[in-house]
Amino acid sequence: MKLIANKKSGFSLVELTIVVVILGVLATFAVPRFMSSVEKTKASEAFSYLSQIESAQARFNAEHGRYAWSLNDLDINIDRPEFFYVSGPYSSNWETKWEMKLTRNGASSGYGRYTVVFDQDGYNKRKSSIPSDLAPVL
Repeated sequence: MKLIANKKSGFSLVELTIVVVILGVLATFAVPRFMSSVEKTKASEAFSYLSQIESAQARFNAEHGRYAWSLNDLDINIDRPEFFYVSGPYSSNWETKWEMKLTRNGASSGYGRYTVVFDQDGYNKRKSSIPSDLAPVL
């Protein structure tokens, strides 16, 4: 007489629970880093935009002896940053200085609302409120 072995293959509940716990621990460390890198990318968009404005303002000043009152006067055509509110350019003396500010709008991965300010000298760290871990090294 032959006995038929009743073999069941698959994972036990304990094994599945261990895998789920391990994935949860990995996600706990990975998600904040991912969100931070996404926000850094968005912040770099602001720096890139304002760097292009700074260069265009320098060219305009060299040609006209003053800075441009409007972005429409500059020799560039760039889209406004998607994740920032654009204010400026503004100045108290267009012959010697200008300033422009971008303010982060919408969800910012826990960083809150922050600003990036550029002027005739480039990035103005003193007037900007961007967290230091988001600001690129200039």
